Amino acid sequence: MDDVHIRIQGRAGRITLTRPKALNALSHPMCLAIERALDDWREDSSVDLVILDAEGERAFCAGGDIAAVYHAGRAGDYALGQAFWRDEYRMNDKLAHYPKPILSFMQGFVMGGGVGLGGHVRHRIIGKTTQVAMPECGIGLIPDVGGTWRLAQAPGYLGEYLGLTGARMGPADALYAGFADRVIAEENWPHLIAALCQSGTVDALPAGELLPEGPLSAARTVIDRCFGADDLAAILVNLETAGDSFALETRQTLERNSALSMAATLRLVRMGREARDIREALSNEFRFTARACESAEFLEGVRAQIIDKDRKPVWRFASGADMQARVDALLAPLPEDLAINFGAQACPA
Repeated sequence: MDDVHIRIQGRAGRITLTRPKALNALSHPMCLAIERALDDWREDSSVDLVILDAEGERAFCAGGDIAAVYHAGRAGDYALGQAFWRDEYRMNDKLAHYPKPILSFMQGFVMGGGVGLGGHVRHRIIGKTTQVAMPECGIGLIPDVGGTWRLAQAPGYLGEYLGLTGARMGPADALYAGFADRVIAEENWPHLIAALCQSGTVDALPAGELLPEGPLSAARTVIDRCFGADDLAAILVNLETAGDSFALETRQTLERNSALSMAATLRLVRMGREARDIREALSNEFRFTARACESAEFLEGVRAQIIDKDRKPVWRFASGADMQARVDALLAPLPEDLAINFGAQACPA
């Protein structure tokens, strides 16, 4: 298909996103094509490893292409979004558990669906231009595609901070928070990819650059103090009383996002710490996204940020006494016929 170039080069399966003008946004057909390639190469003895990359300098993948989901949801069709997210999460699971090494080369924006595509594989390579984020609370969604699993593994309460704010991580912060494994100069990527394709092994993979401490590490103390609270209301109070500019700016960011999405994200990140594996986290995330068009604030968030671009969402649900009940409803188990079928692929112990 035109939006993703799938081929075998040497000993490697190659998957290259090819819609740079759209910041390589991931569509439903792209997810299905990538999944088919992974299935085809699983038992193919001519493929020793898989390489994920993308055309263009601005983005590896800036998120999911959700315009169709929005328009269908506005028309009362919630099944289209459910099918997209179900298939995308199944692909995320296969990437995380693939029996052969997968390497992702992630430049520029790596957000939302881009994290799901490149952020769970065995070797995650970034460059100096990389900006990683899970900004879904700004569109009335939650950090999905296994995002709550990845956030739950971050040190301290960074997962809560990154998930609720959608803050962008540069290379040093992405390494610190566990969203990448190594930084390699982007001008060296073509030569490295060629060597990997020729050898079919990761022996040519360098250790990566050592970077100075990033902003997240420096802000860790105040983040842990504020975001370790039990609920969103308490986090807001902590930020208000912390008494420094970082905390106040963070509070202002939270006040722009969907309170319902943030309360659900807080719950999901903490569920992620108790989850056995990424598959359980994906199933939990799907409880929210399967209901997002009908019962959350996703449609309004997408309207404001992506469709009309007025950046002025009118959120329906303010933080209040009934917030936890709403989160309970959104994260309740789904009917068996709606849940994701991950198939027989085993999860690591």
